[in-house]
Order: sequence, then C-alpha cells, then structure tokens
Amino acid sequence: MGCAPSIHISDNRGLSHSDDDEDVDVPGPAPRSRQRWSTAPALVEPQPRDNGASKVSVADVQFGPMRFHQDQLQVLLVFTKEDNQCNGFYRACEKAGFKCTVTKEVHAVLACFQDKLHDIIIIDHRNPRQMDAEALCRSIRSSKFSENTVIVGVVRRVDKEEVSLMPFLAAGFTRRYVENPNVMACYNELLQLAFGEVRSQLKLRACNSVFTALEKSQEAIEITSEDHIIQYANPAFETTMGYQSGELIGKELAQVPINEKKGDLLDAINSCVTIDKEWQGVYHTQKKNGDNIQQNVKIIPVIGQGGKIRHYVSIIRVCNGNSKVETTTECVQTDSQTDNQAGKHKDRRKHSMDAKAVSSRTSDVSNQRRHSSLARIHSMMIEAPITKVINIINAAQENSPVPVTEALNRVLDILRATELYSPQFNAQDDPHATDLVGGLMSDGLRRFSGNEYVLATKNFQPSSSNMAAPISLHDIPPQIALAIENEEQWDFDIFELEAATQHRPLIYLGLKIFARFGMCEFLQCSETTLRSWFQIIETNYHSSNPYHNSTHAADVLHATAYFLSRDKIKKTLDRIDEVAALIAAAIHDVDHPGRTNSFLCNAGNELAVLYNDTAVLESHHAALAFQLTLENDKCNIFKNMERNDYRTLRQSIIDMVLATEMTKHFEHVNKFINSINKPLAAKENEVRRADSEAVHPGVSLGSAVKISDSSALGGQAEEVGRSLEDIEAMLKTPESRALIKRMMIKCSDVSNPCRPLEHCIEWAARISEEYFSQTDEEKQRDLPVVMPVFDRNTCSIPKSQISFIDYFITDMFDAWDAFVDLPNLMQHLDDNFKYWKGLDEKKLLSLRPPPE
Repeated sequence: MGCAPSIHISDNRGLSHSDDDEDVDVPGPAPRSRQRWSTAPALVEPQPRDNGASKVSVADVQFGPMRFHQDQLQVLLVFTKEDNQCNGFYRACEKAGFKCTVTKEVHAVLACFQDKLHDIIIIDHRNPRQMDAEALCRSIRSSKFSENTVIVGVVRRVDKEEVSLMPFLAAGFTRRYVENPNVMACYNELLQLAFGEVRSQLKLRACNSVFTALEKSQEAIEITSEDHIIQYANPAFETTMGYQSGELIGKELAQVPINEKKGDLLDAINSCVTIDKEWQGVYHTQKKNGDNIQQNVKIIPVIGQGGKIRHYVSIIRVCNGNSKVETTTECVQTDSQTDNQAGKHKDRRKHSMDAKAVSSRTSDVSNQRRHSSLARIHSMMIEAPITKVINIINAAQENSPVPVTEALNRVLDILRATELYSPQFNAQDDPHATDLVGGLMSDGLRRFSGNEYVLATKNFQPSSSNMAAPISLHDIPPQIALAIENEEQWDFDIFELEAATQHRPLIYLGLKIFARFGMCEFLQCSETTLRSWFQIIETNYHSSNPYHNSTHAADVLHATAYFLSRDKIKKTLDRIDEVAALIAAAIHDVDHPGRTNSFLCNAGNELAVLYNDTAVLESHHAALAFQLTLENDKCNIFKNMERNDYRTLRQSIIDMVLATEMTKHFEHVNKFINSINKPLAAKENEVRRADSEAVHPGVSLGSAVKISDSSALGGQAEEVGRSLEDIEAMLKTPESRALIKRMMIKCSDVSNPCRPLEHCIEWAARISEEYFSQTDEEKQRDLPVVMPVFDRNTCSIPKSQISFIDYFITDMFDAWDAFVDLPNLMQHLDDNFKYWKGLDEKKLLSLRPPPE
C-alpha cells in the first residue's frame, strides 16, 4: 500500500497539521494571529509573562497519531461594568497567558466575537435587568463560527434551593460559574476549561477537518468497530464496492471467496492486529453486485477506551491487473511509513495499460496506431480478467516439464471455450467515451424515479412489399454500372452509388457481389428470386435515417465481401460461411428505427417488450429478415436448400447479426485475440523455429547453407509440415470459424474510421445527426438522455470520433489486421485519427475546419 500525496489541514482557529518536518508560514487572511504548521508531538507549557508567576496554556496537543497546534487562547469577558468578578477573570487570563478582551456594550459582542473568534466567552448572568445574558448567548450560538466555542455564564451565589439548569443550557451556555472574584478561583476555572472543554472542541474541529480530507481522498478508506462492523466508509470506498452513500454503515464485508484459505487468511490478519501491529497484504471481498475483487489492503488497529483495540482503519486499493501482487501477508509496525508508490495516481480510464502503453499514447500521434503487431495485442488497453489468466498460464508453460505443459494446454482449451471474456471497463475521465459506452453497450432499461415506463407512440413496422418490378443485373443503367465498377477495391465510393441509385444502393451492389461469390448456385435459387429478396430487404431499411439506412447496409456488405476476398479468410472459411456472412451483412440492420437499444428500452417500445430489453434491435433485425424471406415464395432464397444446410446457414446468420450488438463488443474482441491470434502466433513461432534449426548454426542467414544430412532435413521438413497442418486444423474448427465471422461482421459494421477521409467525415456527420435527433426526442418526451454529450448545440464531433476510435476501433482493428493483414485500412485509420485530433487541438467542434 502507498500514501497519497501529503494532505494539509488547517482552520482559521489556529488548528494546523502537516506531515512536514519544518514549520512553514501559512499565507491567507487569518482572523487573528498568524497561523503556523507544526509537528510538535507533546503538550508544551508557555513561558511565564510576569515575574516568576506560574502560567499554563494549551499549546501543541497530540491525540493518538494526530498532532495539532493551538494558538494562544482568546477569552472574551462580557460585563456591563468592571466589578471585582470582571477584574478577577482579567487577572486570571494574564496569569494563564491567555489573550483577554473586555466589552461592556452588548450590541458590540457579536461583532467582536466574529472578528476575534474567541475560544472562551464569559458572560455576566447576574443582572438580568442590565443584560439579557440568555438572549445574548443565543445570538452568539446563531453564528456559524460558534460551534466550537465554550460559553460560560457567571451566576449569583444563592442560599435557596438549586433550580434546573435546563433553560440555562438550552440558551447555549456550556457551563455555569458561581460568582467568586478570587483570582485563583478564576484561574482554576480557566485551566479546567482549557484542558477540558476547549481541548475537546479542538479535537472536534480536528475531526471535522480530518474527515473532510477522508471524504476527498482517492484512497478507499474504511473504519470498522472491534467487531468488524463498518462505522465509516469514504466515498472512494463506497464507489469501489459499488454501494450508494451510507449503505455500508452497520454492515460487515469480511467475505473471502471459498477457493481462498479463508480461515488461514483471517488468522494471519488477526495475529497481527490483535498485538497492535498493522497488517498489509492481498485480500478478497465481494462488491454489491456479487463480483469478487482483489485488493491491496493495510489494516491498522486503533487503541481506544480502556487501552483496548476499539477500531480498525483499512486503507484499500483495488489490485491493478498488470501489477504483480504478492499473495503473502506481512505484519508492519504501526509507526512504519506506508509505501509511497501506491499514492501515485493511476490512469482511471485505462486500468490495464502499462507504463509503456501510457507513454505511447501521449507521444507523437503518428505512433499512436501500431499495426500488425502482436506486441500491441499482448498489451491491449482493455484486458479481460481471462486474458490475464491465459498470459500467466502461458508464462508458466515456458519452464514447465512436459506433463505440466500438457495439463496447462488442456486448461487453456477449457478457458477459451467458456464465456469469460467480458472486460473491466472504466472511462470516467472521458465524457464522450462514457456516453458512447453507456449508449452503445447498455442493453437494459434505464429506469425513472418511479420505475414507470413511458410507452412509445411510434411503432416500427416492416414496410409493405409493394415494390417496383426488379431489374436484371444485365440491364443496370450505365451511370449505376460505372458507380459499382470498382466495388472490389476498399476505396470504393458508396456515396456515389447512393446518388446514382437514388438512395437504393443495396440491391445493385448486392446483386453484383452475390454474383461474384456465386450465391445463386449455392442457394439453388434464381436471379429473379434473389432480386426480389434484395428489393424487399432494402424496402425495409428506413431511408429517413441519416445513418442506419440501406447505404449503411450496402457499405457493410462491401466491407464483408472485401474481407472474404483476403487470402487468410479464403483459406479459413468454408463456402457456407461466406454465404452466411454476405447475407448477414445485407440484413444486419433491417428496419432499424434510427434509435439505440437503450432508447427503445427507456421508451417501453413494443420491440423492447418483445425481446425483454435484451439485444432488442439485433434480435429484431435477424427475426424480421427471416420473416420477410420465408413469408413470400417469390423472394424466399432458402426454399430449395436441404434442411440441415438451411439450419446451419440460419444459425450462422443469426449468430453474426447478434454479434453486432455492442454490449458484448469487448467480449468478442478479447475472445478472438486469445483464441485465434495468440495461439496462431505461437504456432507460427514454432514453424519459424523449426525452419531455422535446418540452417547451419555457424552461417548467417544471408548466406545460409542447408545441412547435408538428408534424414535431418527430412525430419525438419516433417516438423514444419505438422506445424502448418496444426495451424490449418486450429483455424478450421467450428469454434474458430464462428469467432472469425463475428469479428469480420463487427469490423465491417464499424469500418467508417478505416475508410478514406472524405468517406469517414461523411459517416461521422450522419451518425452524429442520428444521435442528435435521438437526444432531441429524449428531451422532448422527457426520457432519460442516454448520450448527453450528443447535444447538437454543444457536441464536439472530433472528440466523439476520437473517443470512438480509442475505445472501440483501435484494439479491434489491430487484432483484425494482425490476422488478415490490412495495411491500407490501418493507414486510413492513422490519417483519420490525425485529422480529428487536429480539429480537437484547435478547439473546433465541427466536422471540418473553417474555410481560410
């Protein structure tokens, strides 16, 4: 554990505290004497002021581990006339070394107090007709500065029966002094006040200051009773544990996962703290949502009444995923200094970034996108816990015997086949990223105060099938034919095709791409059926949507076809995978309403009700596409397929469409990296190593001479061949092909930042307008605003694009590029990121810089 940077506490009553060793002057408008920082550890008596008379004052005071400095006490005497009692207290103040002020004017008392902020006020309560002492006391108590002030009332000595003190105390007096003008009696009274009530008030002032520091501390701090019941938890602790303010008070959170040696761990902790020593180590507990979290914890016992341990203070930091944490426990003496390293602020936005990743982010923009780099993949910004587990196992395999290595391989196979890939994500310091994550990855209902639904008035129904007669691919108008001529190239202009087709690009581009991939032959359907199918699908895209329209569908179809043409994909996927991918791309957003899932859930839309607020739109796209296809024989492209082939194809299409849902974005990316990229890299390293062993070790590779032993050569070639077969077999498994197809359609769906700059800008304009429109409607209908930064009056489009690229695009396309090899896409990504970064650095909110 470490310390946060030094926290200084001071107040305008003379209280000060510091961890520094030297006294330092504190600037500022102190109401009276100049303040000082001090670390004096003990009570000090002041020097006497008159010849040899004994005077005692509160100076520096230590409360347990806290050290505070008290300035010279100030006393205010409120007497309407200077009689013996007034003079007695005045001389007693001189004897004690206190500063004393006397006032006879009642109306001036409050102003005098607020100017000097006296520690003790003594009011003459003996003559009600001359001064209403209780009213004056109430007036002083009404001031916000009097909370820690001791007010004494001087009363007459009477022989009759004592009366109740309740009215006296209710007026605000701290205690009563029965008149006695003797200087020593007054002196003793002042000493009792100084070492009693005044010191107590000093401690209360100190506690308020200390707890204010705790409330603002970034360290998670918990104070429990001797029975481990939580007495105090600061906001950082509540946030760490997932609780709201005040929910933890009175609870016990000493929960350890059952796979830990709970008894041994608790015994180790108790063996330290019960002998008044600190315990420091790694501890597990559960958040409110049930998630187990690992923490670096320092537990400090606090001695209380009776010399017994009455409280435990825990200083907590959630373990950083990349830091190597020692699981051993350690006892630390209570006067030891805490480790300085933990006080250094972590980057809350990207918890899994190491120092090199952070520095690379802040270096030259051109170095912020590293492509085709497995080193980049191994140090992803956003790592799932399972990623870290796999990395640890991989490292353990290097120096393990063969049986252990084989056992760990089986463990890795199990881990890669389970759903353990959701990352730990935090983007608190980037509002654009926070809104994107919340708006795109939140699938559940964002509830109102009363959990009431606001029912949508607009229901999104599929369009009718009243269409113009489909035209043949061979009868395409020349302008359209020219627009789709280079559709095999990545820089193909989809917007030119959109204009040429009057916003119906999907049917024309789809017919050409499907013809190129021989879709009719595989599906055993006619071109007429395929044309009818494309027409009904495109009709059910909303042309009124700025972004989610048939042009977007055509763009995703184009990207998917481009990826399917890459050598690595062609060698990996089967024919049925290609067909499923192209159909999924064409239908993946059919009947999209131009609103996010969160909007539909919040609005109580019938689709959200139908799909239980889970993957609402993606489920609707897939279901509607099959409904439209199967209900009309003229456009049923599946009608001639064998039953088993159709079921396999249908399942693959649905799986790909559902993969475009953003709530599982990081799960899909992490699983692809851990199950495809990393094993593939390991296999390729084996091939290179086996191949290099066939080269004579004494000759450089530039003039390498193969060894002449034919048997050795044959053995090396056989090993290389087996490794290549292993790679091919690994990629050909149904699980691997499913991961590749999901990654492919995800990259196709959000490929805008990897398009040429002008295309990227146009797509950014369209998606921003769609989000602006949603925000407008949310405000108009009094719905929760899902993405507040997308307010058309204040939004920075460059910032939103930078955040989208940072959090969703970079890692995904780095991984996809490492598998497929896409240097042209990654160059566009670099160029586009620099463009948006340049606009943001100029504080521009728009899509383009102003004309020169």
